[in-house]
Amino acid sequence: LGLNVSNLFWKFKVLVLVTLFVMVLWTAFIYLVDTRQEIAKAKSMVEFFRKVTTLEHSQKQEKIESTADVPMVKSFQGLCPALSPYLRGASKLSFKPLVTLEEVQKKNPLVAKGRYHPVECSALQHVAILIPHRNREKHLLYLLQHLHPFLQRQQLDYGIYVIHQAGNTKFNRAKLLNVGYLEALKEVNWDCFIFHDVDLVPENDFNIYMCDTQPKHLVVGRNNTGYRLRYRGYFGGVTALTRDQFSKVNGFSNNYWGWGGEDDDLRIRVEMQKMKVVRPPADVARYTMIFHNRDHGNEENQERMKLLRQVSRTWKTDGLNSCSYKLLSVEHNPLYINITVDF
Repeated sequence: LGLNVSNLFWKFKVLVLVTLFVMVLWTAFIYLVDTRQEIAKAKSMVEFFRKVTTLEHSQKQEKIESTADVPMVKSFQGLCPALSPYLRGASKLSFKPLVTLEEVQKKNPLVAKGRYHPVECSALQHVAILIPHRNREKHLLYLLQHLHPFLQRQQLDYGIYVIHQAGNTKFNRAKLLNVGYLEALKEVNWDCFIFHDVDLVPENDFNIYMCDTQPKHLVVGRNNTGYRLRYRGYFGGVTALTRDQFSKVNGFSNNYWGWGGEDDDLRIRVEMQKMKVVRPPADVARYTMIFHNRDHGNEENQERMKLLRQVSRTWKTDGLNSCSYKLLSVEHNPLYINITVDF
């Protein structure tokens, strides 16, 4: 009996040892398998990160290459409202005799090379202000003093062009305005053109300097006429036409030398194209005319009535398509672009 117990005990020990040995082998096997799998996983992770890094690098490279070809686009701005929140309405104008160009420039720090655009929104129209000029420096200074803040309060993207007639020939307002239109379009694809006399200053900033679906006359009344329309059909002083409207009538006539007639000629052209002149309300479209004597070289045009009778026969060949001039200079001053021409 004692011998049998000893044999059983020995067999049990052997069985335990074998079991332990098998367990060690199995554990070692599992460890080796897991290790190989982890190594494979590690390799795949390294490969993944290598691909991601390569992709990021290639994307950066593509971005760099693309920015070399495509200009940077500014962040999106919403359109300006149709009616600016900065408008003040009617104001009493005053003209300081000793005002200087430097003073006006300091008060308009955002105007550069004659141009301005609102920073808080995208303007509804790009507007070129065209001012025919000769020997009216003081009037020009007064106009710039009031017009720049007036236009900025309307949130317009605008440029002011002063078209100066050199030489001693009679003054030709209409032809200067044709020149201003043609030269301004060489710089910017303007939407709207304001043809503006140098001696008329707007009093109410609700008189919006933007173009309409029809040609617009902005001077309903002025101080020297008791703020009444000068006469029925009057279309002078300050007018607004789109690029399409102005080209449709072939611009102004080039044949009005001296004072008078060219604005009536333009009205006839507008009416011949089945367009209608529109005006702002009379209490808004008010101007102060700066007093002056008749300029030498701008005497009354004695031929104007004869020319007006010929508009229906001449408008197609007398205008933008026949405007010849000698361009002497284009200077981008801080407050305006000065275009000097001779005829």
